[in-house]
Amino acid sequence: MERIVIIGCGGAGKSTLARQLGEKLRIPVVHLDKLFWRPGWVQVPKEEFDALLRAELAKEKWIMDGNYDRTVEARIARCDTVIWLDFSRAACLWGVLKRVVTNYGTVRPDMGQGCPERFDMDFLKWVWNFNKNKRERYYGILDEATHARTIVLKNRRAVKKFLEQVSMEP
Repeated sequence: MERIVIIGCGGAGKSTLARQLGEKLRIPVVHLDKLFWRPGWVQVPKEEFDALLRAELAKEKWIMDGNYDRTVEARIARCDTVIWLDFSRAACLWGVLKRVVTNYGTVRPDMGQGCPERFDMDFLKWVWNFNKNKRERYYGILDEATHARTIVLKNRRAVKKFLEQVSMEP
């Protein structure tokens, strides 16, 4: 595992897993939210985001967390491992609400500067509908990605077990 893509619904813990895995494997972590958001929750222009992403994808080793549907296939084409956090709606909503309560008004380390944690009803609706709107597409993409190892983790206990089993040895 040297180029790892972590996908899944908001609140599943993609950024947390990326950080923990990066520390364990000593691989740099790329949080796509840091590339995408500018202060005040302003999106970077598409061309700029694509250029930043291409520069990261060209590197030898990385762990990338985030969905960003428009670019998921390009990231998966370059990775050797995909970790899909296929959590229940309830688990993801709980994760988002816990994150908002814990970090409200502060900028998380995986977020763009000047983008403090906030309560966002549109985001909660996106989380609510994620599995209905995205799950089938993501599984289809993963079925086509025969070059990459796919790891599906269904809950936080499975993530914890996976992290315990990951070795720094090649």
